[in-house]
Amino acid sequence: MNIVVLAGGISTERDVSLVSGSMIYKALVKKGHSVMMLDVFLGYPDTDWEKVFVKQEDWAALVAPITNSNPDLEKVKALRPDWESSFFGPHVIDICQRADIVFLALHGENGENGKIQACFDLMGIRYTGTDYVSSALSMNKNLSKEIFKQNSVPTPESVRLQQGEKIPDFPLPCVVKACRGGSSIGVALAFTQEEYHSALQEAFRYDTEVIIEQYIRGREFSVSVIQGKALPVIEIAPIQGFYDYKNKYQAGSTIETCPADLTEDCSKEMRGYAELAFRALRLEKYARMDFMMNEKGEMFCLEANTLPGMTPTSLLPQEAAAEGISFEDLCEMIIRISSEK
Repeated sequence: MNIVVLAGGISTERDVSLVSGSMIYKALVKKGHSVMMLDVFLGYPDTDWEKVFVKQEDWAALVAPITNSNPDLEKVKALRPDWESSFFGPHVIDICQRADIVFLALHGENGENGKIQACFDLMGIRYTGTDYVSSALSMNKNLSKEIFKQNSVPTPESVRLQQGEKIPDFPLPCVVKACRGGSSIGVALAFTQEEYHSALQEAFRYDTEVIIEQYIRGREFSVSVIQGKALPVIEIAPIQGFYDYKNKYQAGSTIETCPADLTEDCSKEMRGYAELAFRALRLEKYARMDFMMNEKGEMFCLEANTLPGMTPTSLLPQEAAAEGISFEDLCEMIIRISSEK
């Protein structure tokens, strides 16, 4: 198959997306496909774009490792002075239309919020993952939490705050989150009033809407779901702090255990909630649900990730490995189930 791995963009998760894309690209090449990796924002400015699937080029060679800090998006935007007239870089649509399928390795805004999926649907471009409706619902943490409550998926209590509104009194400690963020960017724990106001200020740097959420003290887990069926539960235990951007992507920062050390009944219950959340959000193909479990053993679903990371430290590949599915086979499986649209 001729496959485009679409990555990059100008979200705060740009670097993560590029590394995910490079891993997917290498895996699909090993499977014998004709693959090119394309930055959705920078595109392919060369005039020979029609020959991209026959060029002998290591598309992943230009991708740098993820650093501890967020990407410099202003520097990226400066590479395309015309970017405000079109989000898509040169020849992105042309190349994607020539592919048999586009593997979406995008994360964050304009990758997981459904806009690209809706555009591709209108243009007849086949892509991996869920559709634009479920992407939009899942990306907005406030909307997804409302849907969780309506469908008996336990989730922490929270309030919604728009920029400029009066800051509500909320029991401390609490968690403050940018409503449409990812990779824990714009997320902070607040134990004091000073930390609370500082966390709100930081979250509003990334979104005009934030969530102030009940703090759940306990253990953190994640459950991936493929075609409606949950994979083994994975437990995430950061060595220091919480599961923030650094701990997610720097090797050795977090201890991850899969299958998680849970009783059979507890694991079954959490996987059941993950499958219920998958159905409630109308998700298709695959996704990942994040959970907290308090000291009483009560479970809380935090959010859904419609394009889970595929980096060396990402959770979905580890869960698949626990089922005997290699990274290459996982990528091939995602292509296969997404081709059934």
